[in-house]
Amino acid sequence: MTTPPALDAHPHRWRALVLIATAELLGMGVWFSASAASPRLQELWGLTASQTGWLTGVVQLGFVAGTALAAVLNLADLLPSRWYFAASAVLAAAANAALVMADGYGSALVLRFLAGVFLAGVYPPAMKMVATWFRSARGLAIGTVVGALTVGKATPYLLRAFPSLGWREVVLAASVGALAAAVLVGAGYREGPFPFARRPFAWGLIGQVARDRPVRLAVYGYLGHMWELYAAWTFISLFFVDFFAGHGASEVAAEARAGVVGFATIAAGGVGSVLAGRWADRLGRERITIWAMAASGLCALLMGWLLRAPAWLAVAVALVWGFSVVADSAQFSALVTELAPEHAVGTALTLQTAIGFLLTTVSIAAVPHLRDAGGWPLAFGLLAVGPALGIAAMRRLESLRSPPAAG
Repeated sequence: MTTPPALDAHPHRWRALVLIATAELLGMGVWFSASAASPRLQELWGLTASQTGWLTGVVQLGFVAGTALAAVLNLADLLPSRWYFAASAVLAAAANAALVMADGYGSALVLRFLAGVFLAGVYPPAMKMVATWFRSARGLAIGTVVGALTVGKATPYLLRAFPSLGWREVVLAASVGALAAAVLVGAGYREGPFPFARRPFAWGLIGQVARDRPVRLAVYGYLGHMWELYAAWTFISLFFVDFFAGHGASEVAAEARAGVVGFATIAAGGVGSVLAGRWADRLGRERITIWAMAASGLCALLMGWLLRAPAWLAVAVALVWGFSVVADSAQFSALVTELAPEHAVGTALTLQTAIGFLLTTVSIAAVPHLRDAGGWPLAFGLLAVGPALGIAAMRRLESLRSPPAAG
């Protein structure tokens, strides 16, 4: 008989991690495909900066709706994970590909919303899938998956850097990636030796989770992190379009260079997620989230002032921002799994995710208005409020969980 310690070192768990991480990398390009193409869509449809931001903001709303629907219908428990993931990836690819036939901004918003709904079956299930293979090194494993999906979200920006590729090709390439992810998981994934017990969703659990102070503090920290994260990802490339244009680059060259920097900035978070997962397993999750939010908040305060700075300095700060802004993401979810009552973990994660992504729509919508009112220093500076409040919450949680000093 296989013992639990032997199962925890299952020889296939690293293979499973590579498969899931690769599928996330391929599947998540759909998220920012329209954002990467936004300069062309803005010109094509005569969009304002605020309308351009909503091409990402509405994906966030769709994701919230999809997550809530999946929880109410108990889809993650009723459907085998690999088929749930695969079907969702195919539907997300279809909704994304249809964008190339959209006849205007209104239909584009509908399609982006649907892409977000279907991505709710690609992103959260992957966390559950990898957790069935890992007990030890779970922080590293989840951090690796988050790192892979971070790089995946960045890939449309890299594709935009090639002038020979039009915006339609960028969008369609993201859909091809999502289809490949569906095939990879549908054909290759099998559940690990630590499956989760099936638990039906119950509305009464929400109140129980909300009354649990440690869980509340972990969620508050996550909200501070999310206030900054997606707005930074959405607008960093547009910042560098302005940056390179201000340094004398042509429109085409500015967009190409901004695409490369946007990709590198977001992709740097992939490295940050993996390393932070490893550090958190050793040093403590609260400590790592505090360090990451301190670094990212400082970068948010600095970034907007670098519009006329040397390119090497602006890019360096952007890369540090990209590394730190998502490094702590997986650790907030890991904290909730550790702090919430065992029978309410699913509800706690659903609540955390839904509120967090709903909050991102507010910061994404605010940035263009603030940029118009006071420039990039004001727009990016506001994002630093989230990490500041998140640090306060995580310090309280760290104090609450620390053993009392011997008297």
